[in-house]
Parts: sequence; structure tokens; C-alpha cells
Amino acid sequence: MENKLYVTSSPHFRSEDSVERIMLDVVIALMPALIAGIIIFGIRALFITVLCVAFSVATEAVIQILTHKDVTINDFSAVVTGILLAFNLPVSVPWWIAAIGSIFAIAIVKQVFGGLGHNFMNPALAARAFLLASWPVPMSHFTVDGIASATPLAIIKGTEASGNLPSLFNMFIGLKGGVIGEVSIFALLIGAVYLLIRRVITLRIPLSYILTVAVLTWVLGKNGLFTGDPLYHIMAGGLILGAFFMATDYTTSPVTPKGQIIFGIGCGIFTSIIRLYGGYPEGVSYSILLMNIATPIIDKYTAPKVFGEVKTSEQ
Repeated sequence: MENKLYVTSSPHFRSEDSVERIMLDVVIALMPALIAGIIIFGIRALFITVLCVAFSVATEAVIQILTHKDVTINDFSAVVTGILLAFNLPVSVPWWIAAIGSIFAIAIVKQVFGGLGHNFMNPALAARAFLLASWPVPMSHFTVDGIASATPLAIIKGTEASGNLPSLFNMFIGLKGGVIGEVSIFALLIGAVYLLIRRVITLRIPLSYILTVAVLTWVLGKNGLFTGDPLYHIMAGGLILGAFFMATDYTTSPVTPKGQIIFGIGCGIFTSIIRLYGGYPEGVSYSILLMNIATPIIDKYTAPKVFGEVKTSEQ
């Protein structure tokens, strides 16, 4: 038999990874935080999470059917969006707000722009920002064991409440006010380690993000230079949740290693500015969304030069 040489376009490598496998890994990684949320906040944390997932999946299916596209709800991307949105909601939030947020995340932020891989910002975070602007009171009502509780960031900032900060140990395991998925740093780190072992994410964005917040909140302390407590800022609010599970979103973060570090530093700068000088005690959601918008520019200027590229007069 005559041997033939088949010439195909790049890339010339195959990967066993698929969208379904990656998204399923993210779902698995989020389970420890969900279990912690249920233990800390009660069964309603599970109800809100299931509700967000159900409305996210249903919205994606309905839109794809109406637009005569392939129904892709089995890729778990809508499930991930639903879980992450639920993780960014207070456990006491009315069910209909969670439902509206899920519909907004999928219909407006994801499907309007073409579906998975085409959205320019994280759907769950965009939905949270929309809900916070529309219903600020229920979106800012935090409880622990059914009792209203200020978040550590609100206490640090002194804008919403006064009181004693919880111990670092309590903050680490999750005994503090906050949204469903952010409170237990221990549970989130278990999931983060799983994603790192599975090579779903790298440390470039999370590490540069967290270190930037740590340095800036220490240097620009509330009582003057070098008076901040970075450990509280690391374990308070949604920094760990955002750094490992939302800032690392493939679609809305840079693809180049240098760009990912720039992205993480940018998120850290915006988070620190909002926390220290803004009117709202938390800045993770808005910082990631702002850097999502900057991602195309970051990719443009950090992309490696193509081998053999000839510089034109217009360049």
C-alpha cells in the first residue's frame, strides 16, 4: 500500500479534556463549600442552590430550543453558573430574586452573546451585580443561625455595623456572616486544591490576585501606612471564592501566562481600592467584572510574537 502524507492545520495535539469534564470538575470542587454552606446556614442554602441551578439549566434549554440551536445543558456550564450565583447570594434572599438572577445570568450575559465561550464577563458575577443594584436591601442582609450578622468587611470598614471581628480560626472554618459560598475558607481551599491537581486551573491568577490584596491592604491600612491586617482581608468576603473559582474562568480571563498575572494583579488593585476607599465594603465581584472587560486588551498586548512574522509599515 502506498504511504500518504496527510497535511492538516494546527494545532497538532489532542487533549482528553472536554467542556463537560472541566465543568464537572468545577462542580465537584464546589461541593465542599456547598456542604459547608448547608452546615453553617441550614437547609435553605441547598434550596437556593438547587433553585439557581434549575432556573439556569431551564433558561439555557428554553433559549436554545427557541433559537433552534443544539441544546447543550449536558455540558454542565449552566450548572456551574447556577451554583456560583447561589454562592454569591445571602441565604435569606427571597427565592424569586435568585430565580431572576439565574435567568439574567444565562439569558442576558451568556446566550445573548452567543453562548458558552462568547460571553465577555462572568455570568454569575454579572447577575450578582444586577441583583445588588436592583434589590440592595435583601442582597445585603446576612445571617448566621437565622440571626442577622454583619460581615467582617462591614465591621472593618465601619459603614454598616460595629462590633468585634471573629477570630481568624472562625473565619477560616466559616463562622461569620456572608453569602452562601464564601464563608468557609477551608472548604473553598479543598476545592481549589482539587482543581489544581486536575490541572483545570493554575496558580497564576489566584496567587497574583490574593498577594496583591494582601500587600495593598497591609500598606494602605485604615490607620495609616503599614497598619492593615492582610489576613482578615484574605479570609473576609469573597476573595478566595472569586480568586479560585471565578477569576479563573477560561472565557473571561486572559489566555497568556503574563496576561493572567496582569489580570490577577488588576483584580487585586480594584478589590483593595473598593474595600478601602469605596462606599461598599466588598469589591471582589466588581473587580473581576472590570478586568473581564479588559481581558481582550490584555491578550492583545501579551500575546507572543508569531514565529516568522514580518513587521509591516503600518505596524
